[in-house]
Order: sequence, then structure tokens, then C-alpha cells
Amino acid sequence: MDLSAINPLVLITSLMVASTPILLAALGELVVEKAGVLNLGVEGMMITGAICGFAVAVETGSPALGMLGAMLGAALLALVFGVLTQVLLSNQVATGLALTLFGLGLSALLGQGYVGLKPPHMPQIHIPVLSDIPVLGQVLFRHDALVYISIALVAAVWALLRFTRAGLVLRAVGENHDAAHALGYKVVRIRLMAITFGGACAGLGGAYLSLVRVPQWTEGMTAGAGWIALAIVVFASWRPWRILLGAYLFGGVTVLQLNLQAAGLAVPVEYLSMSPYLITILVLVIMSADRTRTALGAPASLGRVFHASS
Repeated sequence: MDLSAINPLVLITSLMVASTPILLAALGELVVEKAGVLNLGVEGMMITGAICGFAVAVETGSPALGMLGAMLGAALLALVFGVLTQVLLSNQVATGLALTLFGLGLSALLGQGYVGLKPPHMPQIHIPVLSDIPVLGQVLFRHDALVYISIALVAAVWALLRFTRAGLVLRAVGENHDAAHALGYKVVRIRLMAITFGGACAGLGGAYLSLVRVPQWTEGMTAGAGWIALAIVVFASWRPWRILLGAYLFGGVTVLQLNLQAAGLAVPVEYLSMSPYLITILVLVIMSADRTRTALGAPASLGRVFHASS
């Protein structure tokens, strides 16, 4: 094995790119769960966003329009979930799983005509002065816009939940929807808005996969990223900045195992490929050992059905 073939700077740069789709999806799911809704359809929304974004970008020649198309497509799919669970009161777990299966099937159907095509290039942003700093400039300040948008979105969600009235209302709905309803807040409307936002974020993460991370369309290309995003929300104890840490941790393990494969590590490729998922499961098992600490972060009404007459 030749470890000298692994460039630490390239490794860290690739880490930020690899983590962005999961970070966006996990951040959207955080807002959804803060509102008291458990949406297990993140994988389906991500893959729908991946094909919608890819198709729009190829047809228009604009990556920006592709990203918007991905957000819209996944948000509409999330809204279907919202209507089923919040208006028609279907089971959230079963509906979320059905959403994932539907999204996987729909994306396979829509993507048949786009296999083998290349999307328009997403330009990188070189921040003046900062991008010229030795080492740090190359690692931190020479990425595409969505890498920076994802980090800014983490800060925005943190500020919203912590300092604004809207964030307080959202958290109140997630902690005790009956009390929030008694105070006059529109629980269903608030949850539908949160679900739509979560869908848009998942779609954006999916589009980043098909337009930037792996610039092509491949059926099933999310490869479980939506499930990892769900796990990261628990790992982060429903806190935005820990979402960033968890996403970058998983992205780092993913990039590292790819580099170890290229360096010729004498371990079967299959074991290296499964390592990011095994490490994620291990972290969740360790955290679940302290059930009290984990439970303190979970919204009290998470997954519970709300009915205005209850």
C-alpha cells in the first residue's frame, strides 16, 4: 500500500464536496423533525431531486435552474407526504417508506432518457484574496457556490430556531402540538411548511449528487444517502451545528475509503465500501447507550398524529 499517493489537501477538499448532499438533506429533515414530523422518505426525495435537477439542467443548460427544478420536484413530493400524514392522518412511518419506494421508481422512469448524458458544468468560486492563501485557500475557498450555501444554511437554521419567534413556534409545535393548537397556532400549516422545506433541501442535496458530486445520471445513485441523513439527525441530537459535524464525519470516512482503495490497501473493496455505513451504525449504537441524553434532544411530539379535535 502506497500512502504517499493520498494528498491530504485533496482529501479535505473532497470531504467538503462529498458531505454537502448529506448535509443539505439532514438539515431539511432536522427542521421537519423539530416540527414533530418523522419523514422517512428522505431517500425518495433525494433521488427525485437528483433526476429533476439533472433533467432541467440538461434541457436548459443552466445548473442554477437545475437546482431550482430539483427543489421544486422534491418539495412537491414532500407535500404529498404532508397532505397524507397531516390532513388525511396516515401513519408517518409507513407513508415515509412508501415515499422512498415511489421516489426510487419515479426517478428510474424519468431518468431513462438521460443515461449517459453530461450535465452543464457547475463553476467553482474563487474568493478574492482568501483563495490565494497557501493551503487554506485551496482547501476552503475554491468550491462551488452550494458548498458555501449549505454551511450558510446551517447558520440560518440555527439562528431561526434559537433567536426568532418563528423558530420558537416551530419548536413549540414539535414539543406539544396540543398546547400549540390551544394557543392558536396553525399546527397543520406549520408542519406542512416545515415538510416542504425539508423536501426542498433533500432535493437540492440530490441535485448536487447528479450535477456536481457525480456529474451524470445513474439509477439509484443516492445509494442510501437519505438514510444516512436520517441517522445524522439523531447523531446530532437535533442540533444544526452537530448536523454539520456529522455530515462532514461521514463524508470524510467516505472519501478516505476511496483513497485507501486507490492506494492499494490489502482489504477487499466491499469491506472498504461498507465502512462509512458501519461507522455510522457504530456511532448511533454508542449514542443509544445513553438513552437519557439522546431523548433530551428529541421533540416530544415527534411522530405523533395531531388532530384539531383531540
